[in-house]
Amino acid sequence: MSSFTLEDKELRETAGVQEKSGFHRPEGWNRPQELEPDSESEVLQVAMGPHHPSTHGVFRMDVTLDGERIIKLKPVFGYLHRNHEKLGEGQSYLASMPYTDRLDYICSLTNNWAYALAVEKLAGLAVPERAEYLRVILAELTRVQNHAGSVGFLLQDMGASGTPLMYAFREREKILDLFESLTGSRMMCNYMRFGGCRVDATTAWLDRARKVVAHLPSFADEFEALLTGNEILMARTQGVGVLKPELAVNAGVTGPLLRASGVNYDIRKVDHYGIYDRFDFKVPLGDHWDVYDRFMIRLLELRQSLKILDQALKDIPDGPVMDPKAKVRGFRPKPGEAYGRIEAPKGELGFYLISDGSPNPCRYRVRPPSLINLTILEDMCLGHNVADVVLILGSVDIVLGEVDR
Repeated sequence: MSSFTLEDKELRETAGVQEKSGFHRPEGWNRPQELEPDSESEVLQVAMGPHHPSTHGVFRMDVTLDGERIIKLKPVFGYLHRNHEKLGEGQSYLASMPYTDRLDYICSLTNNWAYALAVEKLAGLAVPERAEYLRVILAELTRVQNHAGSVGFLLQDMGASGTPLMYAFREREKILDLFESLTGSRMMCNYMRFGGCRVDATTAWLDRARKVVAHLPSFADEFEALLTGNEILMARTQGVGVLKPELAVNAGVTGPLLRASGVNYDIRKVDHYGIYDRFDFKVPLGDHWDVYDRFMIRLLELRQSLKILDQALKDIPDGPVMDPKAKVRGFRPKPGEAYGRIEAPKGELGFYLISDGSPNPCRYRVRPPSLINLTILEDMCLGHNVADVVLILGSVDIVLGEVDR
């Protein structure tokens, strides 16, 4: 079985490597080396999706097979035509907040936070301390339900119909009930604002959140006992879809996918955005860089999120949840540019904005983790059987809403 290390040292050196690398590919590296078919075999080209159950009707993989062996794979995007970025340039800054919910629609609150952070940098707004705690609480609850759901969907793709996914959704329902009672919506929350949060959390809501969080460690124990030692899961995932750390860094991969390749990089530790420097938590890393490591990393990160939630719910102070200088109407940031990024559940989510002093952004761009992480799908699939492709895709944990943004 794969083993894991937990690192909590400062990540500045690793951050430097990532920031310098960006999206640069090493010299001579243009695309993966396609495999050659056996001389006596017959090559078959297959379109997996967009109607395959794991592609959700909006994603296709053009796969070239030598028997059942993958020798070439090209991901095909563009079925959604979201037009998110152009919409953002045609309306006010505030009007784009509910649109961010619909990028990674599993994680609307972290989408809100990344966008709010970019606008706050652009406009020079401060966030009250209580609002910072609320943002952390909601972001980590989002991470818990995302990771539990992604593991459930991975097992569903593997053929474990129902049970793991229903275990995950049972806990997800409790978290979505918390979101609904605070924001008025279960998934499209539209909660954060520039300079704080739309409404305050009541004492009753915080008490309810503490009860939900107190139960989640027993769920994590139950989930791990059900899955981690399963011999079918280990046989299907160990040694499958290996992503080497050098390629992960050079391709700009982030999030659990990067950390499963052993790269110690978490924006919560690197940037200390919000108030993450106040919390004690560790960054789990993978040793074997395969699908099993990516599965385990999400379970371990779920537990670390519970540690952060315990601390945040214990220490949250009283006070306002909005910067009094923040304007809801007539919001016109001074000319300039800003990039705000966070450690979203799937990786680095960033918003780049340029203001020309008008009510609308002059330029509005999104750096979504799902799109960037998909770029190395072929590398992980070459040489494996066609049955492994669905598992490798599931281990990336994508949402097409932020791929075709």
